[in-house]
Amino acid sequence: MQARTQLAPLTRRRCLAGLAATSLGLRGDLACAARPPRIACLEWTSAEMVSSLGIGPVAVADTNGYRDWVAGPALPADCIDLGSRGEPNLELLLELKPDLITGAYGYGLDEAPFRRIAPLHTVPFYDGTEAPYRQAEVETLKLGSQLGREAEAQRLIQETAAAIAQIRAQFSERAKQPLAVVSMFDDRHVRIYGKGSLFQDVLDRLSLTNAWTAPTDSWGFSMLDIEELVSIGEARVISLDPIPPHVKIRIDQSSLWANLPCVKAGNVRTIPPVWPFGGLAAAARFAAFVIRA
Repeated sequence: MQARTQLAPLTRRRCLAGLAATSLGLRGDLACAARPPRIACLEWTSAEMVSSLGIGPVAVADTNGYRDWVAGPALPADCIDLGSRGEPNLELLLELKPDLITGAYGYGLDEAPFRRIAPLHTVPFYDGTEAPYRQAEVETLKLGSQLGREAEAQRLIQETAAAIAQIRAQFSERAKQPLAVVSMFDDRHVRIYGKGSLFQDVLDRLSLTNAWTAPTDSWGFSMLDIEELVSIGEARVISLDPIPPHVKIRIDQSSLWANLPCVKAGNVRTIPPVWPFGGLAAAARFAAFVIRA
């Protein structure tokens, strides 16, 4: 009888979490179940968030792309590829019978076919309602509530903030010189991140100055011709991997690139992949790489 008395509160809490999850579209029996939910992710932002809460997705659209462009948290080795993020494989989703499908704002997918397969949770990042870092915190809490992982969500928020604060304390005065964050897709253009980006939010929390202060689009970046990087002078440049190999070769051979003040000053550093449109895991990952660059 004593053992039953100890177990009852835990079971009750789990079932209450299940009822809360049901109100958000997730079946209550799933939250009460011992096994982790089977989650299929239509794109990388929600896949990163699900993984950050300790649940390995059973399927993700373009798994190879995730591993190249997001990298962490790592997907399970047996994670199934759903095909293109722009056109996930509906037939495969039906076969997988997921408990939940996740997606993110901005991909233009018709939600109706996915809702017929399983409950759909959409992460509304970059919809203009809040700064990306703050929105990442809010959406982490929402997803954690839906998955019965409220404690994990709270812990992720606290640990990310603490990690960034600790990194901020480690910067030397020299490392605090203005920097620019770019992605390179060809040898003549760069994507540069500024106001409205997750990277800007992290730089602000690190007390670092972004060398790029010009207007950006709703996703927090601008597309520039490479020669326009002259405007940042000798500021540090943080370049995100991956850089396609053929692009890297052309950049290394480009006199236009070689004559930029930041390049001539030896101020360009490349860091491992960080998903620019990610959540708290991407924020912490970016901060950790910036201090080493």
